[in-house]
Amino acid sequence: MVKAIFRFFYKETATLHKAAYLLGFFAILSQVLAFLRDRLLAHAFGASSDLDIYYAAFRIPDFLFVTVASVVSLSVIVPFIIEREKQGHEEVRMFVDNIFSFFSILMIGTCALAFFLIPHFSGVLFKGFSGEALHRVVLLSRIFLLSPIALGFSNLFGSLTQAYNRFIIYAFAPLLYNLGIIIGIIGLGPRYGIMGVAIGVVFGAILHALVQIPFVIKIGLFPRISTKLDFASIKKVATLSFPRTLTLSINHISTIFMVSMASLMTAGSISIFSFALNIQSVPLSVIGVSYSLAAFPTLSRHFADKNLTAFVEQMATTARHIIFWSLPVTALFIVLRAQIVRVLLGTGRFNWDDTRLTAAALALFALSAVFQSLMLLFIRAFYSAGHTKKPFLINLVSTTILMLCAYGFVKIFYASLGFRYFISALLKVEDLPGTVILMLPLGYSIGTIINGIVHWIGFERDFGGFSKEVNRTLFESIGASVILGYVSYLGLGLFEHMFNTDSLVGIFLQGFSAGMLGIAAGVLVLFLLKSRELREAWNSIHAKFWQAKVVSTDPEIV
Repeated sequence: MVKAIFRFFYKETATLHKAAYLLGFFAILSQVLAFLRDRLLAHAFGASSDLDIYYAAFRIPDFLFVTVASVVSLSVIVPFIIEREKQGHEEVRMFVDNIFSFFSILMIGTCALAFFLIPHFSGVLFKGFSGEALHRVVLLSRIFLLSPIALGFSNLFGSLTQAYNRFIIYAFAPLLYNLGIIIGIIGLGPRYGIMGVAIGVVFGAILHALVQIPFVIKIGLFPRISTKLDFASIKKVATLSFPRTLTLSINHISTIFMVSMASLMTAGSISIFSFALNIQSVPLSVIGVSYSLAAFPTLSRHFADKNLTAFVEQMATTARHIIFWSLPVTALFIVLRAQIVRVLLGTGRFNWDDTRLTAAALALFALSAVFQSLMLLFIRAFYSAGHTKKPFLINLVSTTILMLCAYGFVKIFYASLGFRYFISALLKVEDLPGTVILMLPLGYSIGTIINGIVHWIGFERDFGGFSKEVNRTLFESIGASVILGYVSYLGLGLFEHMFNTDSLVGIFLQGFSAGMLGIAAGVLVLFLLKSRELREAWNSIHAKFWQAKVVSTDPEIV
């Protein structure tokens, strides 16, 4: 039995759809645990100053993770592993040892330095906190510094599991991360409060790394400390990763900027912003991350083989399916936002006003969902082609626009009564205090949409023919999603009188029934349009996705 479980988790996954669907399946499981995690946090703390402190304390350690740990991210390391794999196992072995040794020194040294500097940075970044609250932000941030170290090592292990197409175990790791946090909330939270949750975060990060170790040992690539560093090899990796590090840094700086602004607003604003951001990330994790991860090794191999036709076709295939799944989900999130938030978070200290404000923020975040997913794909495609400067420059300009939009909307919101009422009335929160927080997700979505469009134009300019393959899917999905959203909206009114919407079960059934009615209408529209993606998705599911024929253009893995 144990051997069968290990064989399942560590078996090879070779095709695009098979890998993407498996990654998507585990991403859904991870999101279920993430929802449970957020529900438990909402129940225990509500949209409160305690939870504001918790989310603010994440920002600096997360920044270190997405910057320093990006040196060993799979987007950077996988192409190197694939290249050295052709030269033999020992070349891979030496490369892994070298990178592990360099990263250990870099990551641990950086976190040690950050430990002493965090009080200064926190005081500058989170001016909304002072006294005891700021002290708690610093204390939690220092505890969270253990997390980027563990997740950084997990990144290196994940690069190996990805390079050898072990997608299942890679996708399983985030489940354990969320499980660790849940253990912290339930087991330590009642006694130690938010401090117990912080300990759970670190525990989850350690589990995230540990679960990948057995496979790494099995293939003989568990890293060892090397006393003689190959600086030529490190320079190549650093040269490739540096623009990516800057790109990730810029994206994360925008989040820090918005959390910093939220700290100056009413208590609970950071919590509402963070809850909405977490929920809207579901399609990004399930669709965008799954498809872009599944396609990345194949894209890298196509470009390494100088097969640009197959490279562009693979990109088009992946983008079509990202659009096909993302746009309908966006419509559902906008229409069913209140039902989604109430079911996921509506418990304990998280009241109806918190629900409405979080739902409004969710709707604004959802506007850019498809572009968030496509950006992941474009960035990985550029990296697989060795083009790292272009994503950095695009993100630099777009993120600057994002922050200016967020800051500008906040200023306009305070200055213009008409604008304030228009936004609040449109999202049905005009009677609530603290609605200025909605300007942050609005600015975020506008900046992200601009970012996605510029990435698209840049990729089309470098690799012509991509848009021609994707445009039909885009217009079909937009039309189907509009119909889906409208029918779902009508369904809410229809089912409101059939279920008791004062209860959790009733709200869930109302939203679920309206959503299913909308999905049926959307599928009908796509069927009448003879959607290629609908047919491919049906064939994959009908034949059992783990046995599906590949849609990938890579002839070697058919």
